[in-house]
Amino acid sequence: MTQQPTTAPIPWTTIGMVVAWYGSNIGVLLLNKYLLTNYGFKYPIFLTLCHMTACTLFSYIAIALMKVVPLQTVKSKVQFAKISGLSVVFCFSVVCGNVSLRYLPVSFNQAIGATTPFFTAVFAFLIIKKREAWLTYTTLIPVVTGVIIASGGEPSFHLFGFIMCVTATAARAFKSVLQEILLSDEGERLNSMNLLLYMAPIAVTCLLPATLMMEENVVGITIDLARKDAKLIWYLFFNSSLAYFVNLTNFLVTKHTSALTLQVLGNAKGAVAVVVSILIFKNPVSFVGMVGYALTVLGVILYSEAKKRYS
Repeated sequence: MTQQPTTAPIPWTTIGMVVAWYGSNIGVLLLNKYLLTNYGFKYPIFLTLCHMTACTLFSYIAIALMKVVPLQTVKSKVQFAKISGLSVVFCFSVVCGNVSLRYLPVSFNQAIGATTPFFTAVFAFLIIKKREAWLTYTTLIPVVTGVIIASGGEPSFHLFGFIMCVTATAARAFKSVLQEILLSDEGERLNSMNLLLYMAPIAVTCLLPATLMMEENVVGITIDLARKDAKLIWYLFFNSSLAYFVNLTNFLVTKHTSALTLQVLGNAKGAVAVVVSILIFKNPVSFVGMVGYALTVLGVILYSEAKKRYS
């Protein structure tokens, strides 16, 4: 009788990291939505500034003081310029995403966000002439078709919010392609924690003047609101802290799981966020909209499988 190989149990630390990753990702998304829509705090650029300020402080504490990961230094002005370019694209994508949450429900926001692979493939082809197998491109058809169907069946469709969300998704994909180009040199490559350490303060310097110019007197308004409701300060602090822990837990989950596991978890995370947001905010959803979202997620899964097979 042959003995069946036993599967090693998943360590509790890994399970805890995945739960923390899900909690921080979904938590920051839902709290962003609550603040920008339900609470009435209509300042997405200032909210992003709070996020980046927290990322700056927590990154320094985690790397310089707590030594969570070894500090990687910037070795040249050219490397710093590349990181600065990535930081501008990064904070632009976050601002657009936060702006879109003022106008769109989380469920529809996630459906559009799931099209990131489509934009990544387009930018990779246009910028670095990276070609995929024809079957890989074919899997992108349901990704885009699903969002078109979801848009037609979305009861809370808002054109400006839709444009902002598509822009955020495209910018996120553009950043990933740009990062592949700019930090392709082995000597310049940084892990995600060190990259955030350098990108976050640059993002703060970009967002600060943008906030002062485009969201006039937002600091004074926030102070006045906090005097009326002290919970606002705690909302902003907790929300900004979660924004950092999204990056920290993503790094830890990536480190302790395989790339395939990360893909599966990422696809499931979007679906969980949709279900939780509908339960909390009770936004109307249509059957057509849910079919469209399901088709997009199916397309993303097929795209991941095709990439794995033909890479």
